[in-house]
Amino acid sequence: MSNNSYQPPKVWQWDQESGGKFAKINRPTAGATHQRELPVGKHPLQLYSLATPNGVKVTILLEELLEAGIKEAEYDAFLIDISEGDQFGSSFVEINPNSKIPALLDRSTQPPTRVFESGSILLYLAEKFGAFLPKDPAKRTETLNWLFWQMGAAPFLGGGFGHFYAYAPEKYEYPINRYTMEVKRQFDVLNQQLAKYRYIAGETYTIADMAIWPWYAAVVNNEAYDAAEFLQVNDYEHVVRWVNEVGTRPAVKRGRMVNRAWGDEQEQVRERHSASDFSGKNC
Repeated sequence: MSNNSYQPPKVWQWDQESGGKFAKINRPTAGATHQRELPVGKHPLQLYSLATPNGVKVTILLEELLEAGIKEAEYDAFLIDISEGDQFGSSFVEINPNSKIPALLDRSTQPPTRVFESGSILLYLAEKFGAFLPKDPAKRTETLNWLFWQMGAAPFLGGGFGHFYAYAPEKYEYPINRYTMEVKRQFDVLNQQLAKYRYIAGETYTIADMAIWPWYAAVVNNEAYDAAEFLQVNDYEHVVRWVNEVGTRPAVKRGRMVNRAWGDEQEQVRERHSASDFSGKNC
């Protein structure tokens, strides 16, 4: 063991300077830090989000529902800037006490229904509109298996590998090796599944694909962590095939733009209120 190894104190104290890139928004307590009313649009579905992988899952589903002709899925999407702490505003915390994006308010019910956690939102919308979730019990269960696989796997990819490889103030071999091993194992899990099936849960495109694609496509396309070469993602040929196929869907192209506030302006739709918001964009 190195002489520089960290020795935990008997009682942990919060050091506000730690945490790397997102240090200023990380804290050990919950609840609102300031009063802020959220904007409200004209549609029953109000989404408050950002185009991170967790946010993109939901906007892909909403755009897929609209693409399928389900007009009742029209929605307003407002940008929540997590780097500025918008998620700690009082009205946002009322919808999601966990202060994470995305958060959805369905005003078609009385009282309005709050839905938080991206997997819960996907399941809620799929059940509400009867789409992208098989009705056959076995196929439905398989879809939910993979939906919940993603919810459990992504923290190791983002909060584990992504943090220590790309965002931490210092790089350490042990955590990078530990999380790299896990991320490559996850890619292998997906690769073996996609060697047998066109989509994640079988031959039908479902909310499982929508949940998993934003996270792993971002790595394959080298849009997250600048780690595609490090992870040798091209070795996972079936994942690459699936990433490319799903990425060509018009609703996926639109969904990944919603609440995006960085990169090419032609790829950004900071707020979304109607299909016309995509006019002139690369979709």
